[in-house]
Amino acid sequence: MRNQTTIRTFILLGLTDDISLQILLFIFLFVSYMLSASGNLTIVTLTLIDSHLKTPMYLFLQNFSFLEISFTTACIPRFLYSILSGDKSITYEACATQLLFTDLFAVTEFFLLATMSYDRYVAICKPLHYMTIMNSRVCKNAIVFCWVAALIVILPPISLGLGLEFCDSNIIDHFCCDASPILKISCSDTWLIEQMVIVCAVLTFIITLMCVVLSYSYIIRTILRIPSAQQRKKAFSTCSSHMIVVSIAYGSCIFIYVKPSAKDKVAINKGISLLITSISPMLNPFIYTLRNKQVKQAFNDSIKKIAFLSKM
Repeated sequence: MRNQTTIRTFILLGLTDDISLQILLFIFLFVSYMLSASGNLTIVTLTLIDSHLKTPMYLFLQNFSFLEISFTTACIPRFLYSILSGDKSITYEACATQLLFTDLFAVTEFFLLATMSYDRYVAICKPLHYMTIMNSRVCKNAIVFCWVAALIVILPPISLGLGLEFCDSNIIDHFCCDASPILKISCSDTWLIEQMVIVCAVLTFIITLMCVVLSYSYIIRTILRIPSAQQRKKAFSTCSSHMIVVSIAYGSCIFIYVKPSAKDKVAINKGISLLITSISPMLNPFIYTLRNKQVKQAFNDSIKKIAFLSKM
């Protein structure tokens, strides 16, 4: 993707050419995007203004919600515009920018999910030392580490990708700029980049998943040793929301790489990408609010304050 590249514009095929399906798809994606943006923005706002949500857990949740807003915004609005206008073209620069940011936000999310699982481990297994271990400085450094680690992971393959040439085809079989379909249409030798993408993806997946599994194995073992059934239930409830989100995130990635056949590869990738970019960000605010009493209480308090101020 350098300045001497012959092709300067790509065509994103999207998901379907059927007009009726496109209408339904537009309505679904528009509604899910609005719910996702408003839901995650609500969580970010509540964690900023409510004094009861100033703990490390909610600091991580605040950043996770910000990532969800950013990730879905990097993909969905552009796709909605394409469906509405019929314009499937995207410039080389816009495609490269979209790929950079979607990869950055996605990889950062995985590192943050691993960090959040460690936070839950400390809260359950070392409750007396929780505020000492997970102090403000440690939490902020952990968040910075997630972003820096993500940059380190994605920059090498993307830097090499900027040197790709496109001379035979400019049709990307996807609804957004994704690495796999872009590499397929390049007339350059993509072997090194493909191997680098696989290594970076697998290492990120394995390292973060190991952190999550280790954390929750200790958490479950500690909870099972609690004599009181009520205390066990309370301990499980503090982790349940995060466990659901982790299951969705890692489950989606497993489906991408464990395919039934090569023939279904493109369709499954696009389907799972749609799940990751639209449905997951929409579900996460509901998962955290419906299963978290503190967030629900903060939300109710905010609504009461707004109602009170509106009457004045």
